[in-house]
Amino acid sequence: MKLSRNNGLRASAIGALVVSGALLLSACGSDNNTEEPTKGGGTQTSAAASNIKCDGAKGQLLAAGSSAQENAVDLWVKNFQAACSGVEVNYQGIGSGGGITKFNQGQVAFAGSDSALKDEEVAESKKICKGGTGVNLPMVGGPIAIGYKLEGVDNLVLDASTIAKIFDMKITKWNDPAIAKLNPGAKLPDSTIQAFHRSDESGTTQNLGKYLSTAAAADWKYDPKTKSWPAPDGQAANGSSGVAQAVKGAEGSIGYFELSHATANKISTISINTGASAPVAATSENASKAIAAAKVKGTGNDVALSLDYATKAEGAYPLVLVTYEIACDKGNKAETLPTLKAFLNYAISEEGQKVLTDADYAPMPAEIAAKVRAIVPTLS
Repeated sequence: MKLSRNNGLRASAIGALVVSGALLLSACGSDNNTEEPTKGGGTQTSAAASNIKCDGAKGQLLAAGSSAQENAVDLWVKNFQAACSGVEVNYQGIGSGGGITKFNQGQVAFAGSDSALKDEEVAESKKICKGGTGVNLPMVGGPIAIGYKLEGVDNLVLDASTIAKIFDMKITKWNDPAIAKLNPGAKLPDSTIQAFHRSDESGTTQNLGKYLSTAAAADWKYDPKTKSWPAPDGQAANGSSGVAQAVKGAEGSIGYFELSHATANKISTISINTGASAPVAATSENASKAIAAAKVKGTGNDVALSLDYATKAEGAYPLVLVTYEIACDKGNKAETLPTLKAFLNYAISEEGQKVLTDADYAPMPAEIAAKVRAIVPTLS
């Protein structure tokens, strides 16, 4: 067997679904009728027995980027490798900024990013994508969960303003009047809030900043475009998994990461008071309601999206991210192009999108998915 991850073994439990971060299932797997546990118990047929089209995929495919989508990519890779003999997909969840840097240096076939390429990054990509350019292909959606550890408080509600003030260290006590007002009857302790943020450049950080800048403009004055943590204080950890582990281990802590990390670590998450009739929980379904309202702002083969972070629609969780797989529309390396296209074709297929829900992610809305499905086969 081959190890498809070179950054060590990592096991993440997503509900009852066990995801191998090391992605040990590779071409040596010969049982095409294996069954896997599902989130609700029971089993589902492995994608090894599915209709995944390998289409000449072979050898190793290197990719890197968003740690927010890492658990989703782990599932895709496991299924793809089980179906396609002789293929190894190696995805490193080093953060969106690191992934884009590696992509624009020609070190990886595609990058995962929780934000679309900036104009200067698009210009830089043209040096690698000979005759083409890097394009944004949205494939993973989901809520950015605000996770916390506070004994005796199981159903915490916050709004955009209090979230902004907590992460900007303007609210430092759990029994602050602003938090108490949103949580009548809760036994909030007179203890210090430990707020954790990402230490690495992150599209998750950028999406949180965009949300706060939109929904709490009076309280969050930082540049919403930055992928680096902009506020001067707080505690830092590397990657979504690092922040989740920090929150899990520290009483009175709070941090942000995609929902799968909260589920895997059994971390409580807040509901957001958006101004709708009831606070909205961080769930795949509620995130999908917000993502469905996204508008395509990219042109041609670029499917960059514009999200409505200030939505007050009933049941729509506004703090969402969409992760893009960034690839060259033209000028891909000939030796990895078949594997790149086959893998991305599977990821955006109905089957590939379906597994996202089981992992606490949100599939792309039908209209957006259809657009991406039409583009991937044209990569050259």
